[in-house]
Amino acid sequence: MTTLDNRPNTAVLVIDVQNGIVAETYERDAVVANIDSLVDKAREASVPVVWVRHSSDEIVKGSEGWEIVAELSPDASEPIVEKIYADAFEETDLEGVLSDLGIGRLVVAGAQSDECIRSTLHGAIVRGYDATLVGDAHTTEDLSEWGAPTPDLVIAHTNLYWGNHTAPGRKAGTVQTKDVEFGPAI
Repeated sequence: MTTLDNRPNTAVLVIDVQNGIVAETYERDAVVANIDSLVDKAREASVPVVWVRHSSDEIVKGSEGWEIVAELSPDASEPIVEKIYADAFEETDLEGVLSDLGIGRLVVAGAQSDECIRSTLHGAIVRGYDATLVGDAHTTEDLSEWGAPTPDLVIAHTNLYWGNHTAPGRKAGTVQTKDVEFGPAI
């Protein structure tokens, strides 16, 4: 249902699964394994995988913390979009990459649930994309000492509201890794 013309294809968007970002996240190993399974499923279906990698003063470009985790291996043919803002569309070439691939529907996984995942999901919907969140393939760190809910509640809340999100002519939703299908709709 995307509002983007001539964009019938789907892509998996893997956001910020980097050493310095996911090292202390909730259920890190299970989430990374789910992302690995999702990527394998996409590759088997010839669905493009687009990787997003964040850099900042804390996650310095070229450092070990900036590298994508060892369990995941982007293929040389898969684009890696470099970003500095939470929304992966802001001041990046993500829109151009997706346009070139005819992508109108995104299946999103990665980190962090309450920052870059939410921002990119909203950025996608606002720009006309359908955007599905893989509910067991995103994670966040524990910021409860600063007043945030615990990570399990952040993830549950993100899944709840994205599962019920709507926008004119666009489709949002949440799905579990095992239920992802790369047909016309999830």
